[in-house]
Amino acid sequence: MDLVVHTLSCYPEINSSIKMEVGIEDCLHIEFEYNKSKYHLRDVIVGKIYFLLVKIKHMEIAIIKRETTGSGPNIFNENETIAKYEIMDGAPVRGESIPIRLFLAGYDLAPTMKDINKKFSVRYYLNLVLVDEEERRYFKQQEIILWRKSEKNMRKPIQQPDQPLEGAK
Repeated sequence: MDLVVHTLSCYPEINSSIKMEVGIEDCLHIEFEYNKSKYHLRDVIVGKIYFLLVKIKHMEIAIIKRETTGSGPNIFNENETIAKYEIMDGAPVRGESIPIRLFLAGYDLAPTMKDINKKFSVRYYLNLVLVDEEERRYFKQQEIILWRKSEKNMRKPIQQPDQPLEGAK
């Protein structure tokens, strides 16, 4: 027997951008930013990568889904790569920036769920992978929140006529 739960969420009150730096002395220094940290399931992740000091030859970005089940010593994690894109092949020029657009609508995603009943979680991460000239791989991972937006505008409830309060004139 399968059980399906369809939960709708409101727009997040606070949705700050994500800005991070990755640096390895005398090898690379890049900054990357994403326009926000919370996305609805049909949203577009927009970002940029800025190259300050570069000795890398390849870069890719991936969306990783991590499901956690169990509790205490019986925790089980399962990672799944939902999408993976090469965003650079060849050495970039210092000062260059690469725009990023990841359209989420084409993927079978579910909303982020954190510690449901202390037994279950579904979390998503943007994983940036850099490969330097000596084939060393560097990873930078950032959690993002996914939420389900209503497909249609919800109807407003029918308003009842104002009832005078008892004792009011």
